[in-house]
This record gives sequence, structure tokens and C-alpha cells, in this order.
Amino acid sequence: MELTQEYLDKENKKITKQYKELLRISYLSLTDEDKVMIRKAFETAVEAHKDQRRKSGEAYIFHPIAVAKIVASEIGLDATSITAALLHDVVEDTHYNLADIEQMFGETVARIVDGLTKISSLKKDGNISMQAENFRKMLLTLNDDVRVIIIKIADRLHNMQTMDAMRADKQVKIASETLYIYAPLAHRIGLYNIKTELEDLSLKYTEPEVYKDIKSKIQDSKEEQSNYIEAFSKIISDEITKENIDFEIKGRSKSIYSIRKKIINQNVTYDEIYDKFAIRIIYKSEPKNEKFLAWKIYSIVTDFFRPNPTRLRDWISSPKSTGYEALHITVMGPKGRWVEVQIRSERMHEIAEKGYAAHYKYKHGENQEDQGIEVWLNRLQDALENNEMNAVDFVEQFKLNLYAKEIFVFTPQGDLKSLPKGSTALDFAFHIHTDVGLQTRGVKVNGKLRPLSHVLKSGDQVEVITSVSAKPTNNWLDFASTAKARSKIKTALKVKKKEIAEDGKEILTRKLRSQKIQLNERTVNELVNFFKLKTSLDLFYRVGLGTIDNVQIKKFASYRNNAFVSFFKNKIRRSPTKNETKEVKDDEISERFDQLVFGDDEQHLNYQVANCCNPIPGDSVFGFLTVSDGMKVHKKDCPNAIQLQSNFAYRIYKAKWIDSTQEEFNADLKLTGIDDIGLINEITSVISKNLHVNMKKIAFSSQDGVFLGNIRVSVKNKGILKRLMDQLKKIEGIDKISRE
Repeated sequence: MELTQEYLDKENKKITKQYKELLRISYLSLTDEDKVMIRKAFETAVEAHKDQRRKSGEAYIFHPIAVAKIVASEIGLDATSITAALLHDVVEDTHYNLADIEQMFGETVARIVDGLTKISSLKKDGNISMQAENFRKMLLTLNDDVRVIIIKIADRLHNMQTMDAMRADKQVKIASETLYIYAPLAHRIGLYNIKTELEDLSLKYTEPEVYKDIKSKIQDSKEEQSNYIEAFSKIISDEITKENIDFEIKGRSKSIYSIRKKIINQNVTYDEIYDKFAIRIIYKSEPKNEKFLAWKIYSIVTDFFRPNPTRLRDWISSPKSTGYEALHITVMGPKGRWVEVQIRSERMHEIAEKGYAAHYKYKHGENQEDQGIEVWLNRLQDALENNEMNAVDFVEQFKLNLYAKEIFVFTPQGDLKSLPKGSTALDFAFHIHTDVGLQTRGVKVNGKLRPLSHVLKSGDQVEVITSVSAKPTNNWLDFASTAKARSKIKTALKVKKKEIAEDGKEILTRKLRSQKIQLNERTVNELVNFFKLKTSLDLFYRVGLGTIDNVQIKKFASYRNNAFVSFFKNKIRRSPTKNETKEVKDDEISERFDQLVFGDDEQHLNYQVANCCNPIPGDSVFGFLTVSDGMKVHKKDCPNAIQLQSNFAYRIYKAKWIDSTQEEFNADLKLTGIDDIGLINEITSVISKNLHVNMKKIAFSSQDGVFLGNIRVSVKNKGILKRLMDQLKKIEGIDKISRE
């Protein structure tokens, strides 16, 4: 196509005409401020897409205008949504970024555009059905703004209407996805017209011959259908008019797709389908008389035509969760044919056409459409998520739990990952790959640094920062909730413990030798019992850690050599196996739950065990602060737990059992010395290389060549702290180091 100046001038006039029509057909009234915003969005979109053309050859800007028109008239959304619809492809396809949109149009428009961009950036893999499933579930759980879903439906409708220029294989792929995702979503939102059009257009590309055949048969029978509706109307019109009811009778052909479904499900031919069209009786009424008039019209129709009692659908007394209201009856009409009759007021009809937008309009009055669009958007979000509502059709089709026990988050590349609800950033890292999880140093969620314990929500984009030097710690078990992450962390911690235990065995051998004691099976057995442990691995691990130090080993040697050694031998609880004493192979390193701590900062508080449930070490528990008896500890499944937690939430404390030998404590170190380039780097390097030390806080200041440093470290015992301080003293330039 040659883009002559004459052609471009005509195209620009057409673009302007389309824009004016957009403003004219808006379902909700637009204020002057709304029009300024929409005009600005239109001009931004025109400029952004000026060099782009669709496969058909027309200017790309026609697409966002068409989507905005669907949003404005067919669905009835507000000015914010019309603006977002005009801009929906700008961030993805042009030089504008999200920050530009937020600066120009505000946070709400930017959030909607961001949601639409995320959906578009989803990678399409080879497994179409899996991709579609993830895609659909992600749409349902995208919590940012439900308008994202609605505008996406409008976007898909226009793409389906203009798909002729595409390759046949792409047409089939997009049409299949539309049937699987977008048509059911449109139905769920109450956009029945759009749902019907999406289904028919999908059939046009998935089964073109069937589509053409049914379409031609419908057109051939149009005259007969009109005559039948006229005959039906003539019989009842006079009676309804006598009751002073203002009404009209319309005929509506069943959709091509629904006829195709009937042919397949009922195993019949086109001619054998008796209800190829429905008759609608639409009446005017004040809200208070609507129900009365609907049943009055029902009684008039059934006076003349015999109803099928099994086919009565009363959605006036109990509207559908989408807001749909109507009375559906099937009667034996003229010429002995079953006919579906739908009885609706004008208000009900508009709700059926435009979904919740019309519902909102009638609820709040004709002139209040712009005073709280959020009300019906929130209602729509509830309809998508609330399990209380009647979502039977939707659930049966997809076997999906609508209130979502899953969340769907993005990688930085736009891949979609499904995780259980409540998953943390650390869970996400292990979901990507075990190696990524084990080397996690930090995470960014939506571009901002977040703690590993940060709970993710649908739509989040998560980036994992890794380091080969990063290693799991015991705290990670508090940060992870998924079984996979916790299992991998525990395995890694066991490997780490085994390495420490192997070192501990060597250290213990040397220390016992200095006490003239040989490390053999009997000695290990005695040591395990002396320190009240379970296995030899526990013993070696604690020696390697420094929890069992020189002083304690000397105590053991003294005890062993005293007069009560025979008594001690009789008290041996069990004989270890050769594998336990000679080789560090046993996978089990026991955890001794002998101490209870409270709150996030794991405080040691005085407590009593509750008599109602009698928790024992290792049970899942919580603390409850009583008025007279102080802190009482209950099991989480205690019969009184729900009552206490619901009525006295402010007196509930987190609590957990810990192994006292694993407990870490904080120590503040003060360093002074001569300032030198690279000194801080050397200090932090020494701390980071020490296996059992975590640095919590660091602050350095320098004045006239002298530095003052304050460091907070977390260590398991004083022996480790002493070794660290000794190593720091060896650094050239440090004059003094002390514990505050």
C-alpha cells in the first residue's frame, strides 16, 4: 500500500472522526476534566504509535481507539478506563515507559497500563493449554485493578474482529485461547453480548466451514423467524397492553456457537434444534413494580401458551452473581414449537447488555455515574474471587477454585510462575532453581529491595540477587513456607552440620589426647550421655561449633576419672552403632527443643504451661498473656485457641521451641585504630569468612587519621566471639577492640 499524502490526509480525518465518536458514545457522562484527560491520552497514543501499522496496513492508532470505544459504550467503563485503553500498548510497543505514564496521567492509569503490559509480556511456550491455564488463572488473581481484565477483554474482542490479515495458524491459536480464557471471563463479568461475539468469532477461525454453514442457515431462516415472532406477538400483545404495560417484543437468534454446541451435545442436526431463537419481552417499570409486572406478563404468556415447568428460570427473585436478572420460561408456541421467552425490565435488559456498569448506574441514579466507580469495580472483584457467590458454571468448566489458593508472579524476563498463596521471596528463589535458592543474597520485588521473608502477591515481579558466597542459615526456615524450599534448606544445613561435625571429631580427638583419653566407641558413648545428647553426630557438631569447649571437656575428664565411673556406666541409655562412632554418616542431627522464646525478637520470658492442652517441647505453640497468671503457653490446636485468638488478639504472642545450643546472641564490638584505605574492607572480610558469625550492623567514623567503629555481630557462644575478636586484633591498624 502506497502511503501518499492524499491517503494520509484521509486517514487522519478518519482518526479524528473515530475520536469524536468515542466521546459521543461514552456510556457514562464525561466531565470537562474527563474530556481533557481523554484528549491528552489520545494525542499521546497518536504520537507514540505514529510510525506503526497493523498487518492489515491501517494505522495502529485505530486499534487503541476501537478498544476505548468498546470500553466506553459496550462495557460502560469510566474516563480512567477509557484513558488506559487508549494507552494500553504504549509502554509495551513505544519509547514511553511507565514512569512517563504515571507523571502524565497519575498512579491509577499507570497501574492499569502496567497490568496490561505484564499480561502482554507473558512468554508463550509450546504448551498452549498450559500457557492458557496459567494465563487465565493469573487474570483471575491479578489483584491490582479489575479494570485490567475488562480492558484486556475489550482488546481481545477488537483483535478477534480484525484478524483476517493474520496467518491461519495464528488465527487458530488466538481463537482457541479466546474460547478458553476470554469468553468465560466475559460471561463471569456479565458481558453477555461480548461473550457471544467472542465465541462466534472464535468458531469462525477454529471451524470455518461449520461457522459458514450455520450462519447461512440462520440467514436463510431470518424471514421465517420474523414471521413467527410477529404471530407470537399478535396473540399476547393486546392482553399485555390492556394491563397498561409499556413494552416491546424482540426476537434474538441464538448464537452460532451455542447452536454448534447443541448440535454436538444433543447429537442432532441443525433442523432438529427447536429453540434456535429466543423471544424477549422488555417492559418499562418503576423499580418497586418490576417483580410484580414480570410475573403479570408471565401469567399472560402462560394463559395462551403451555409452559414447560422444568424450564422455568427465576433470576428476578435470585439474580445471578454477575447481576443478571430476568424471568426465562419455555412455552409451546404457534405451530407446536417450543420457544424460550425472556421477560426483562428495561433496567434488567441494560444490565444484561453492559454488566456491572449498568447495575451501578441504576443503583446510584442516572446522574451519579461518576461519583464512585470503585463501588461496582469492587463488587466485580468480589464476584471473581468470592466463593460465597454462585460460580457453578464457571467452576464446572474449568475446575478452578475461584478464591485462588495460588498466586502468579513474574520473573524479570516476563515468565509466569505459580506458587502457593503465602509464599515468600525465598520460596520464589527455590522455585526458580535449588542452586538459585541456596545462593540467594537478596531479592527485589517490583524493583525494590525486600527481605527474604517478604510475602508475595499476584502480579509481583521478583528478581533474585545471588552470590556464590551466600549460604543458608537456620533463620531461613522461618523465611520459607513451601515444602520444597524448607526441604532444600534443611538438607543444606545438614551438609553444613556434617562438615562442622567432621572438624569437631578431629578437635575432640586432639583435646581428649591432651587429657590422656582415647576417642573410641566407649568414650563417645560416655560423652554423649554426659552432655545429654542423642547421637555421636550431635557431640562432634557441638565440639566443632565451640559449644562444647575446653572447660567442659576437662569437666568430663574429671568426672570420668572419679569414683562414680561405675555408676555412670550403669546409666548409659543406649549403645551407639559403629556408624555413629567411627564415621559421620548418619543423616539425623537431632534438635533438642529445650527452650521457649517469644515474639519476633525471640525473647526469654517467664511462662506457665496451660493445663487445657499441656504442650510439650517441640509442639507448635503460642503465648497468651493472662491478667493474673502472666504468660501461658497453649498448643496451636488447643480447643481454646480460636476463642483466645479471636477475642484477645492483642494479648497473643508468637512462641517457638528452640535448641539452646543453637541459640545465637548479639554482641556489640567497639574498634579504634589508625585510619587506612581498605581497613573497613579487611574488617568485614574477616567477619564474613568466619563460618559462625553474622554481621547485623556496622558504623565507622574517622577524624584526623583515627577511626572509631561499631559492629554488631550475632554468634552462637562466647568462644566464637573471642576467636573473632582475636582475629580482628591481628589486622594492622587496629589499636583496641572491646565488647560494649
